[in-house]
Amino acid sequence: MSAPTVYDVAERSGVSIATVSRVYRTPESVRAQTRERVLEAARELGYVPSGNARGLASRTTGVLGLCFPDYADPDAEADAEADSDADDAVMLYSDQIIRGMERAARRHGYALLIAASLEGGPESLVAKVAGRVDGFAVLAQTVPTEDLEVISRRLPVVMLAGPREIDHLDHIVVANADGERELTRHLIEDHDLRRLVFVGGDTDSPDAEARFRGFQEACRDAGLPVPDEPALRTTMMKQAEGAWAAETLLDRGGERPEAMLFANDQMAVGALRALARRGVRVPQDMAVTGFDGIPLGRIVQPSLTTVRQPIRRLGEQAVELLVQRLSDTGREPVSLTLPVSVIRRTSCGC
Repeated sequence: MSAPTVYDVAERSGVSIATVSRVYRTPESVRAQTRERVLEAARELGYVPSGNARGLASRTTGVLGLCFPDYADPDAEADAEADSDADDAVMLYSDQIIRGMERAARRHGYALLIAASLEGGPESLVAKVAGRVDGFAVLAQTVPTEDLEVISRRLPVVMLAGPREIDHLDHIVVANADGERELTRHLIEDHDLRRLVFVGGDTDSPDAEARFRGFQEACRDAGLPVPDEPALRTTMMKQAEGAWAAETLLDRGGERPEAMLFANDQMAVGALRALARRGVRVPQDMAVTGFDGIPLGRIVQPSLTTVRQPIRRLGEQAVELLVQRLSDTGREPVSLTLPVSVIRRTSCGC
């Protein structure tokens, strides 16, 4: 069966070919109702827009794609502007994945195309990438599942992080729960801390939820109270929200926690600064930990105890799976779990 074309989409949705093209190239120029009708027709047909149809059909674009949300942290960017020697300090999660993918793609003779903006909606993001690459990696919750189902009929797709929402796609995740469990055990067993609080993300953040489960498991194993929910949740898990969480927990009254465990390093760094402003000494008065292992954690004062996940390797492995899939389309899909490691630094008392 031949691949659906722009003509098929136009016929199915009852619009002109030019309108279909505008939906993918300049979606804001098409009325919302018409745009949705075209996109729905494309989904039903399994149509993928292509910047080079012949290249797409023969898998010869020589390009791999990466889709992720643009979650730039203004606080971290401001730090870099203030200190020209701190360029490495702002290498966040997505940046490290990019570096890993670029390195592996270059090794295999591919270029990397990045789509990091959700402006125009997820459909626009997919349109910018899917028709111009041989295969692509997608960070969890970047592209709707139904759109990925359509794309995966034509292109190899690797899901990065989060749950395996589509069984027939390759999937890579890190051992989030294991890492947080070991970190929490370290605080309990090696530092004799008992009053622990966990600051998480939204309930739809699969990595943050897995880390909270690891925290719960360690508390349960130690015979400590096991909370049903994190002490606080934040939306974007950035430095400003970490600072807000630390301030809020201090102002709650009652017995002060002995340790604040944050679902990522960015929040933990914000908390360190907020605690310093309040005169709370870390680690003497309060232990603070993060998760991710971003370079910023090494240079803040005190240096941040964290769980390092192999972020660059995540990107490298994504490329390896895409290349394997391109050479062997019949290969069974795989789900890989990459190991993590606890990094003990000053902020926990080590």
